[in-house]
Amino acid sequence: MGVLLLAVASFLARFEDWRSYAPVGSSGGYGYAESNTQTHEKPAGIIRWITTVDHKDIGLLYGTFGLLSFAWGGISVLLMRIELFTPSGDFLSANMYNSLMTTHGITMLFLFGTPIIAAFANYFMPLLIGADDVAFPRLNAVAFWLLPPAAVLIWIGFPLFMFGGIQPSQTSWTMYTPLASCGKSAVAAGATCQAQASPAVDMMLLGLHLSGIATTLGAINMIATIFTERGDDVGWPELDIFSWTILTQSGLILFAFPLLGSAIIMMLLDRNFGTTFFAADGGGAMLWQNLFWFFGHPEVYILILPPMGLISLILPKFSGRKLFGFKFVVYSTLAIGVLSFGVWAHHMFSTGMDPRLRASFMAVSMAIAIPSAVKTFNWITTMWNGRLRLTAPMLFCVGFVSNFIIGGVTGVFLAAIPVDLVLTDTYYVVGHFHYIVMGAIGTAVFAGIYYWFPVVSGKMYNKTLAHWHFWLTMIGTNVTFFAMLFLGYGGMPRRYATYLPQFTTWHQITTIGAFILGVGQLLFVWNLAQSWLDGPVAPDDPWNLGEDGMLSKEWTWFAKKRETALTDGGEDEGTPAAEE
Repeated sequence: MGVLLLAVASFLARFEDWRSYAPVGSSGGYGYAESNTQTHEKPAGIIRWITTVDHKDIGLLYGTFGLLSFAWGGISVLLMRIELFTPSGDFLSANMYNSLMTTHGITMLFLFGTPIIAAFANYFMPLLIGADDVAFPRLNAVAFWLLPPAAVLIWIGFPLFMFGGIQPSQTSWTMYTPLASCGKSAVAAGATCQAQASPAVDMMLLGLHLSGIATTLGAINMIATIFTERGDDVGWPELDIFSWTILTQSGLILFAFPLLGSAIIMMLLDRNFGTTFFAADGGGAMLWQNLFWFFGHPEVYILILPPMGLISLILPKFSGRKLFGFKFVVYSTLAIGVLSFGVWAHHMFSTGMDPRLRASFMAVSMAIAIPSAVKTFNWITTMWNGRLRLTAPMLFCVGFVSNFIIGGVTGVFLAAIPVDLVLTDTYYVVGHFHYIVMGAIGTAVFAGIYYWFPVVSGKMYNKTLAHWHFWLTMIGTNVTFFAMLFLGYGGMPRRYATYLPQFTTWHQITTIGAFILGVGQLLFVWNLAQSWLDGPVAPDDPWNLGEDGMLSKEWTWFAKKRETALTDGGEDEGTPAAEE
């Protein structure tokens, strides 16, 4: 890992001007000028995508990477649900089930959740604040290109298993010690580590560390962009709500991800050099949990704050009203950012920690529900007596609010020590968490994709397929994760490949819901691909936002781009009516 970091540092040191807009690895020889203005056409083919520093191209790369990761994370969980359809299923071995569970969690959080938000931030945030590009375009490209090797390292356990018989990582995404810290040094000392001594675990840890570096570089760039690249007419009061959430998220990343990177290095030292950071006679397993959850709980808000920003931006557009209580939504965003670092120990109520600490963390964990509730009431009040237009983006916004309420309320119960001690490590926790991650974050991402699809592609999507996608996603989400809540109430523990017969019905309902969810995503992929290639051309204002005076800067940019294209010889095709 040290050699890799030195190589990256050496590569980065080649560039003297980090604010240059010339493609990475060139001296402007692809038709770019060394200025803030792109003066010539981009190179064609794969060279464009490898060398580009354009924030819109980087955004598309992040989006493609995130959706591919989403596909792999979804396939892995469907394989797990097939195994769980019967109490003692023989579809997968227990080791393979654990491996898929591990890769599903890490993929969805680090390779889908964070990159897909970076896709929106890179493509649209500069447009929303009137910037030419991000503050450090080349650094932006480098941050993205660290992700593919990170993904290879995280997933490499599966090809190593198929071709070399090496077990993939089975540590779950939490990587609890001493399970995950049992490496070569422990084996040499006579310990029986089974699969956790696999080198695939070390590769996964290196991949996570690399993805953390990429995320931190991206966060630095976003903060610098918002502070230094805003248009002259965009002061702090005029900054849009999505950019506010990106700014807060980036601040959280600066504190959270370096800590995770440090903890991962300590674990690698334990595994390979026999240090005792997390050994029973050293720092102990509790040290890892404290370090991990000091990162892990802010990570939830790193993932949820920008989707909240997307909803706060999109929902008013189709309500015919401005966002109710804009200032309070901003204040609640900042409050969540601060409080998120004070709630990590509520994941550890059952570990035997000091009761006085448990009580204080319970109080803070419940307090963080207040700013979250402020946002929810503002969204509902914005829709109240509004002129609602149930387009696909708006449907997903409403779906977000619905799922977020369920996920939030179920989380409040887990913040209470007596309830948590009963429900901890059961499927209730899985259901609550997935209501937030898939039910809320996923639907907000879909709302953003449908809302800005005309800007990115210049085309309109198929309305009927988009609505089918929404309903299948909502039905699948609620069938799957509500059934998990009942499993948890019944006492079904999480992370098990087999179970007692009395849990069969709820597990089968969960599996059926997961497949309904999967079918919905197939429609989504087909709709986007088909519409991008052969969809009708989008008008300049496909959502008729101009009627309500709600056209924001990215739509002005889009219309201007269309005018420029026509001037250069584009075809003036007919435009369809906006979806109503």
